[in-house]
Amino acid sequence: MTTEFEFILPKGLVDTEGKIHRQGVMRLATAKDEISLQQNRYVRENPGYGFLVMLSQVITNLGELSSVTPDLLENLFTLDLAYLREFYNRINQQGNASISVKCPRCSSDFNVELELAGELQATP
Repeated sequence: MTTEFEFILPKGLVDTEGKIHRQGVMRLATAKDEISLQQNRYVRENPGYGFLVMLSQVITNLGELSSVTPDLLENLFTLDLAYLREFYNRINQQGNASISVKCPRCSSDFNVELELAGELQATP
């Protein structure tokens, strides 16, 4: 079972030194993540902050950053935040970032990686 998924932010998180961090890894959320979210004092004071706290818990890697914190994620561009929200929902509701399809010509089954809205394709 896959529990970690790679992603590439459409714009990227710009750190305090001006470096852009686009490639990252997100793990599946757990019950413990949900519980700690409910216990977080910032979330109790401002429920809208909850998703940033959740993202900081499930993003295990983002570019060259040593850690991902809610404060750091406050600097995300809205396009990147929307991307991460969609990505989070997809992997946690479906358990993967792909769908199973059947070829209409040969009837072979195979998986297709879903492309998120706004996701850019990397060029070699």
